[in-house]
Amino acid sequence: MRRWRLGLVLMLVAGALAAGGWAVWLRPVAVAVAAVEHDVAIEVYGIGTVEARVRSAVGLEVAGTVTGLFADHEDRVPKGAVLARLDTRQQDARVAEAEAALGQARAARAKAEAAILKANSLLDKRRQAAGRRQELLSKGSVSVEVAQDSAADLRVAEAELALARSDLALADATVADAEARLRYESARLDSYTLTAPFEALVIARHKELGAAVNPGEPLFTLIAPDSVWALVHIDEASAGGLTEGQAAAVRLRSLPGRIFAARVVRIDLESDRVTEERKVYLKCEVCPSRVHLAEQLEATIAVGSLPRAVLVPQAAVDRFDGRNGMVWTVEEGRLARRTLSFGRHTLDGRLEVTGGLSDGALPVVAPVSGLREGRRAEPLETVP
Repeated sequence: MRRWRLGLVLMLVAGALAAGGWAVWLRPVAVAVAAVEHDVAIEVYGIGTVEARVRSAVGLEVAGTVTGLFADHEDRVPKGAVLARLDTRQQDARVAEAEAALGQARAARAKAEAAILKANSLLDKRRQAAGRRQELLSKGSVSVEVAQDSAADLRVAEAELALARSDLALADATVADAEARLRYESARLDSYTLTAPFEALVIARHKELGAAVNPGEPLFTLIAPDSVWALVHIDEASAGGLTEGQAAAVRLRSLPGRIFAARVVRIDLESDRVTEERKVYLKCEVCPSRVHLAEQLEATIAVGSLPRAVLVPQAAVDRFDGRNGMVWTVEEGRLARRTLSFGRHTLDGRLEVTGGLSDGALPVVAPVSGLREGRRAEPLETVP
């Protein structure tokens, strides 16, 4: 009786083991496999900030006290608009002094011109007198001494004319020097007034009325409104397909629910040596009504598309070295292990199969327990 019971138990255990073995090794396992997809977008992802290509911290070339401020934060100002002025009383006095010096120089020049007229008149008179005495000397009407004295007077008149001309040249130089000084002092007076170098948006005002400023110290920070763009950092491993003109989508941290269309307008020729990232600049096509410099953002850039592709999640690839890896496949209803080659990456972490997949073979996209080579498999095609 005991032997019969023991045999029955052993038979039940054996049956259970056989059933378990059939379930594990013989029963077909259901696995999800990749389906052929069409027109798959290839995009790269990056994070960055809102920046301005034209940004200037503007100040004055001279030191002084601020007596006028004519712009403030968020004002839009045209090119040439007056932004600030310094106390100009001392410089006004210097300009007045230079104007007076110029007046004196011009008066001296006029005097030199009059001296030339006088010297020319005297020279003409003495030339005529010398000529008459030479005629009289030839007739014996005057002595030789008188004729010589007349010739000497002529030479003196010629020397006086040359001296007058030298005085005029000196007066011209003095006038030119005075005019240059007046221009310098006037230009320096202009430098006490700060004007907008371009049509600008005021980002910040750094000083208030009565503040003492040093040469070059910023009074305002300005940007050109049409130069706002997004600076995005793209990993070098994903940057190979980037070119200017590609479409992009930007999402601001402050407006996560909105997507702003943009395009690549510049790609830096030098990557960051530490982060190994490439700097890419995007210009929005539809921009937000108000921007905040340095705001964080996310961007995706469309770098291409795959007309027809089989994609496998990278998580389903073993021993992936950046180009090749091991993948489970279903071939003629049974499981196999294959080394496949991969190409482009998608943003959702899938790899394009470019080689190693035989005709009719289906790559497994979600490995499950119990997979072994040769086991029967029931493929479940995934929806792209």
